[in-house]
Amino acid sequence: MLSLPTLPPHLQANLQGVHERITKAARAAGRDSSSVRLLAVSKAFPAEAVLAAARAGQRSFGENYAQEAIAKMEAVANLAPELIVEWHFIGPIQSNKTRLLAERFDWVQSVDRLKVAERLAEQRPLNLPALNLLLQVNISGEASKGGTAPDELLSLARSVVALPRLLLRGLMAVPAATDSVAEQRAAFRQMKQLFNQLRNQLRDEPGGRPPLGANPVSAFDTLSIGMSSDLEAAVAEGSTMVRVGTGIFGARAARQ
Repeated sequence: MLSLPTLPPHLQANLQGVHERITKAARAAGRDSSSVRLLAVSKAFPAEAVLAAARAGQRSFGENYAQEAIAKMEAVANLAPELIVEWHFIGPIQSNKTRLLAERFDWVQSVDRLKVAERLAEQRPLNLPALNLLLQVNISGEASKGGTAPDELLSLARSVVALPRLLLRGLMAVPAATDSVAEQRAAFRQMKQLFNQLRNQLRDEPGGRPPLGANPVSAFDTLSIGMSSDLEAAVAEGSTMVRVGTGIFGARAARQ
């Protein structure tokens, strides 16, 4: 068995610093810091970086590119089979890549159309737990970004919860970048309102099977908003998961 790499001192400090930021932001908002999960965005960083962060206690990782992620999954599993690592897909979804996502990931956070959800449901292996899904919302209306429009969210959610082998867990968004804390908070506040509204609408659906299982409200529990530059604003407005890459691993090299 090869030994795990240790987290370099500056990365250890970065990881600790991000946790401290989350704790401080949660306290300022009157929240328990344990209500906010940290997803380490490891896209463009090698498997060794994932292993080092996992050894330091970080066990959930986000990836944008399916094949790059799967190579890392295999490397991590070979080097440290005793580690339980949770993998989230957070990038744009190509229809020809859904089988890889369905077979290899624990979460898919960027579902924004029914066709993708149907393919994931069809291709999720029967021997695996239900695939955790988040619906991506284009909260800022940017043409360059994926995500369903807010006014189409309920229709999509109703269709997704009827599919087998999927579990709708909540919403994700990447608002327009801005240095204005007020604008950051406004976008995140809108996401929290959509989250609460959709949860209540799904809970109150008349007839049929409960859309999210026996306890739909508790199953619909994840609002993935906030990144390295704006996590404080996201936590203040109700985020339950922040996605941090550069804040932990540093700047990424350009992808070839």
